[in-house]
Amino acid sequence: MSMPKKDRIIFHCDNNAFYASVEESLYPELKKVPMAVCGDPESRRGIILAKNELAKAKGVKTTETIWQAQLKCPDLVRRPARHHLYREFCEKINDIYQQYSPQVERGGIDESFIEMTGCLRPFDEDVLKAANEIRQRIYSEIGVSISVGISWNKIFAKLASDTAPSNAMQMISRENYRQLVWAKPVSALLMVGEVTRDQLHVLNIRTIGELAHTDVNILTYKLDSMGEILWKYANGLDDDPVRYASDHEPPKSIGNSRTFKRNLISQDDVSTALTAICDMVAARLRNSNLKCNSVQITIKDDRLKSITRQKGTSMPSWLATELFNESLTLIKASWREGKPIRMLTVTAQKLTPADQSPEQLSLFESEQEARERQERLEAAVDTIRNKYGPGSISHASLMKNDLGLDEVDDPE
Repeated sequence: MSMPKKDRIIFHCDNNAFYASVEESLYPELKKVPMAVCGDPESRRGIILAKNELAKAKGVKTTETIWQAQLKCPDLVRRPARHHLYREFCEKINDIYQQYSPQVERGGIDESFIEMTGCLRPFDEDVLKAANEIRQRIYSEIGVSISVGISWNKIFAKLASDTAPSNAMQMISRENYRQLVWAKPVSALLMVGEVTRDQLHVLNIRTIGELAHTDVNILTYKLDSMGEILWKYANGLDDDPVRYASDHEPPKSIGNSRTFKRNLISQDDVSTALTAICDMVAARLRNSNLKCNSVQITIKDDRLKSITRQKGTSMPSWLATELFNESLTLIKASWREGKPIRMLTVTAQKLTPADQSPEQLSLFESEQEARERQERLEAAVDTIRNKYGPGSISHASLMKNDLGLDEVDDPE
């Protein structure tokens, strides 16, 4: 099956239940039991990160807590998340994609866009034949299944894979998009979250088709620039290019989050948790040769309500000690001590290359020397961890803690 020659051909490949699929590829016996990958499999407070088909059939849902999942599925097999392993599988999968096109843009660890325009000659210009070969190769060589969405723009390609069955393909074309897309709820469209969905509902817009037929001036008046963007998405007018795999766009932010085995209550709890999280964020900044000019924290309480606060740094930084101080200042200013904290996120923002970050020299030589010593110390710690593993050296305050800080953290 071919697409109109004037149209681009874009695949969106989505790894089905990626974390769970990786575990099943390594341990085939897990395919025979309901299984889920959990953020903290030993804690009832942990959440479900991914589940296999048998767990899904029992009603287990992603992001619900383990205790909620076990009410539905008492025999649920819980596996710990192994993020380093999932990143390795991601690299292998994208290596295969790049054998078909130089334009492969990752949308996350479990999804990628592939620009197939001009790359279909080996398949006699048959779009479905190409998509099916990629899907079968990923399954036979990597051991995980993918869904492939096909369209002439990235928004509809992603929507096609989101709504396709597992391990299947779906094409949204000029001929069928009104039937396949416009009847779907506006929440199915990329960038329509709960807040935007509610704003559209106030305008009596509940489907993508209703959004497409709304006067763009009304949408712009109500939603500013986002209104026009969503109107274009709904009408298939997105023309965003698929980046080349060689285009390594620097990240806009680097962060780490932690959901704790027990709630943080005391100031000591908060300090201990912040030490571990800021240590990981700073290490990732240095590994990326980036410094941040702003720090953001997100706090989630025991009722799953969140707040986010941010502030600029006094100078570009990749030091854990400075991230810690900035984050602690934000927490003290916005959070009442003793109020439970279930999850904490620290995100370094407004990133700039380290060699392009202007240094603000201190008026006092001792302060400048102290900062340089701290940079050498944290760089030395990086060297040890890179050689002997992330757990080879740690802060004394993190030893034998009961917060779960010695486990693999969750990068943003």
